[in-house]
Amino acid sequence: MRQCALALAGALVLLSSCATAPTDPAALAVYKSNNDPLEPLNRKFFAFNEGLDRMIIKPVAQGYLRALPRSARDSVRNFVWNLNDPVVCANDLLQGRFGAAGSSALRFLLDSTAGVVGLIDVASEDGLKRQTGDLGQTFHVWGLPEGPYLVIPVLGPSNPRDGVGMGLQTYLSPFRYVAINNNFPGWATYSPQVAGGVDERSRAIDTLDALKKGAVDYYASLRSLFRQNRTAELEGGPSAPIQEGLYDDPDSAAPQKSGDAGKVSR
Repeated sequence: MRQCALALAGALVLLSSCATAPTDPAALAVYKSNNDPLEPLNRKFFAFNEGLDRMIIKPVAQGYLRALPRSARDSVRNFVWNLNDPVVCANDLLQGRFGAAGSSALRFLLDSTAGVVGLIDVASEDGLKRQTGDLGQTFHVWGLPEGPYLVIPVLGPSNPRDGVGMGLQTYLSPFRYVAINNNFPGWATYSPQVAGGVDERSRAIDTLDALKKGAVDYYASLRSLFRQNRTAELEGGPSAPIQEGLYDDPDSAAPQKSGDAGKVSR
């Protein structure tokens, strides 16, 4: 009963936070295109995330940039990506992309051994491209709709399909079970996700600062960029280049980088 009451309360909160669809045909077309009926609630979560980023996440990312040279940061990113390759492999199998699954498995084997537990991306040097593959993508291949745009507290832009996939994927992560079975400290269980998040934020500092400075509506700009990027990733399949950051411009010829020189090259 308690769980049902909480679920009902949550549903009522979401319903009360829905934006009212406009009656003007042009405005209605824009409203449907944005796919953001929860915009009032999303903007509150967005404001919370912005405050958290301003006070904690961005300063930590800036300190990370100052403390570690580019080569060390690349090693952190390679290590985190290598830990995720078994998850990518499993999702590629679930999607029927057996070639991509084999490539991810071989990448994990090479980088975990010759690449010193993934610190060096030996597989890419040998011509093995990094593959995409997450549960949100798998659900997309299976035909599940994404649902409305959703800003998740702390985690940022998403949608119900990807949000559920992200939660399940984190819970089912092989590293999580290794950490639990070997009595790692509690903080260590999710340390790869934290390290990956800090690294990604550090690479997006200049781009997000420039976007915020030039945007009339920063919330709407991020929503558009996230959705374009995610759509490109879902439709690209195994041949799509792996973007370094969530907010890289999917229409650019090469991923943008933020780093040592403080220039936009997410």
